[in-house]
This record gives sequence, C-alpha cells and structure tokens, in this order.
Amino acid sequence: MNILILGSGGREHALAWAVKQNPKCDRLIVAPGNAGIAAHAECADLDILDGDAVVQFAVDNAVDFIIVGPEAPLAAGVADRCRAAGLSVFGPSAEAARLEASKAFTKEICDAAKAPTAAYARFTDATAARAYVTAQGAPIVVKADGLAAGKGVIVAMTLPEALAAVDDMFSGEFGDAGAEVVIEDFMEGEEASFFVLVDGETVLPIGTAQDHKRVGDGDTGPNTGGMGAYSPAPVLTPDIAERALAQIIRPTMAAMARRGTPYQGVLYAGLMIKDGAPRLVEYNARFGDPECQVLMLRLGAQALDLMQACAEGRLDEMRVSWADDHAITVVMAAAGYPGAYEKGTKIRGLDDLPENSRNITFHAGTREKDGMILANGGRVLNVTARGATLQEARDRAYAMVDSIDWPEGFCRRDIGWRAL
Repeated sequence: MNILILGSGGREHALAWAVKQNPKCDRLIVAPGNAGIAAHAECADLDILDGDAVVQFAVDNAVDFIIVGPEAPLAAGVADRCRAAGLSVFGPSAEAARLEASKAFTKEICDAAKAPTAAYARFTDATAARAYVTAQGAPIVVKADGLAAGKGVIVAMTLPEALAAVDDMFSGEFGDAGAEVVIEDFMEGEEASFFVLVDGETVLPIGTAQDHKRVGDGDTGPNTGGMGAYSPAPVLTPDIAERALAQIIRPTMAAMARRGTPYQGVLYAGLMIKDGAPRLVEYNARFGDPECQVLMLRLGAQALDLMQACAEGRLDEMRVSWADDHAITVVMAAAGYPGAYEKGTKIRGLDDLPENSRNITFHAGTREKDGMILANGGRVLNVTARGATLQEARDRAYAMVDSIDWPEGFCRRDIGWRAL
C-alpha cells in the first residue's frame, strides 16, 4: 500500500513509525513532516488544509490510504473532499469534527445524548461573560469555543484569573476561536483520556492515557499542548471505562448518527473521574498529542489495520491486542514555552539514542540544516519508552532525556507522578 499521513508533529511521527512496522506499507509519505519523520518516510511539501491539493497529490502518487493527523484539516473538510473523490481516508467529516472544533456544539450534543458533563453557559459578549463569571465565582473553566491548538482552555482558580481569561479571549488572544466563549463549572477529580475508533456504527476502545497539561512540575504554571503522557491510565479501570462507553461515548455517537452526521475516525474523550463516575471534559476528533506517542508505541503495526478497518466500516471484525506493559513519553520543549521561545537552536546526541520498539524519540518541532537537527517549535521532542512497569518505562525515558545535549531545552521531571 501507498500511504499518506497529513501533519508535521510528534503525533504524526508516532503514526508514521507505527504504520511503517506493518508489512502492508510499501511507500509512506508524510506531508509536510519534520526532520525526524524523514528517517521513516518521504516528506512532501503540501498544503494540508487544501482538500483539492491533497486529493490531487494522492491521485498523482497512487495513494491507497490517507491518515489525517491534526484537527485543522479535519475542521477544514479535507476528509470530506478525499471521500468525495473516492479515496480511502481515516478521519471524520467536518460536520462530525465539530465535536472538537466547537465547544458549544459539543455541549449541545451532550445535552441531546444526556451525557454527564459540566454545567455551562455560552457567550459572544465580554460584558455578559464577565457578569456570569462574577456571579458564579471561582474556580471556574473558561474555554474558547473554536480550535486553539490545545491552549484555549483556562482553568481559573481565582476570580481575577477568570476575568482575565474572558478578556483575553474576547480581545483576540486565540483569534477567531475566542469569538464565542463557553464557561463551565469546575469539575473535581482525576482527568484521563479514553480513545476509541468509530466507523459510524461500531465503537471499538483502543486505549487509555493520561497527559500532563501544565508546564511545570507538580502541575503548576500555564496550560500547554501537553508536556508528557503515559499509557495505560490506572484511574480508567475496566468498570469506569464501560460506564464511559455506556453513558457518554455511545450515546454521543448515536446522537451524531441521528443528526445525519455519523462519526468515522478516532474519538478522544477527555474524562474527569470522581468516586468511580466519569464525566466528559471534552472531545477531540483526532489522536491526542502527546498521548498518540504512547498509544502507538504499545499498538505497533496493528494500528494501521485498525485505522483501515475503521475507514472501511469493518470495526466489528477487529480486536485490539495489547501487550501487558506501560509506555511513557516526556516532552522536551524550547525554553520559554508556552510563551515566547527561540527557534533554530542546535540539538545534539540524538544519533546515539536507541531506536526500537521499546525506546524511540519522536520529533515534534524540528528541522534539519547542514546535517544538524534544529529546534523549530515550542514542543520539540517526545522521548518515549516502554517497560514492564511504568517505573521501568519512566526510568528508560529519562535516561534518554539526560543523554540529549540541548541547553536551550527543558522538560518536566515528574511525568507519570499520579500513577507512581
């Protein structure tokens, strides 16, 4: 098979690595890719938000299967355009991807599905939003309605923080994503990520993970796109996972089907768990980043078979085979992230790191110049390892981190602390 993956981050590097393990894969192209992905696949200069350009590229290169990595091309309807052209594609339609692209839409669907989630109100006016926040008090959660690269959610522990978040969103801090704001009750508990594949009818669980959103050790500092993750998530016991499927995910999928917009792709449910009861925090219409990295390391070659069955409506035939192990990924980021940071700093020592089914460094924001790997983003590397226990996986990952020579980079030193 000739396979095309759209995207350029750590998630796409992990997808490329897993796909490459499958003997079905003859040719792998990633657009636009990054310096690490180039070691596993051909990288192509392609505008992944332009559905027509993606279709033409796929036709010209005899692509058999397309995997859409990030949320932006999904929201732009790239998967729809590919399906309309008769191409096999993994990723939901733009209408179905509204489960991520619009927080307000997700709340409407949860209401229709009677799925347990936080009480909320939605606003298009800053004055009304400020009045609501003042009346409700803190802690409270302020969310930009649209896509904001994983950063449009402020968990405000004080009233001044909440009011500042409202002002930031309506003043354009998150661009068009903040034109409408959803304000939610603060939910207590432990948060975890539940990943399922959906082919329009069948819902197939494929794994659990927990990530670390805040930039600093001990979950301190501002929210980020994610500073690390591990899988499985101990808090998501089989009983709680089944409750989440029965009370949240399957009713949501049924509500989407009733609307005439059945969901087809990976669905990532962020859950808040307290006293054994899950409630929905948010949905994402793609693999999480960095959760994808730990899932792919544990799934390996079967990931391609599962995604292909999902795209072809054959999930009822599939079973997921899990090794009885653990995986962890540590994000190395550029100093200053999630604020201003410098690009172009040199990263040394990567060639000396192990790269196999138990240890691998996925590139998130890198480029190659004159044989050197340079930092080219905020989150730059995902140092990932497996082990028989989470502690073993953690020790492997941090040993690799300590072998990387990048003075301008940093990471959290406590990834996995909740489980350990």
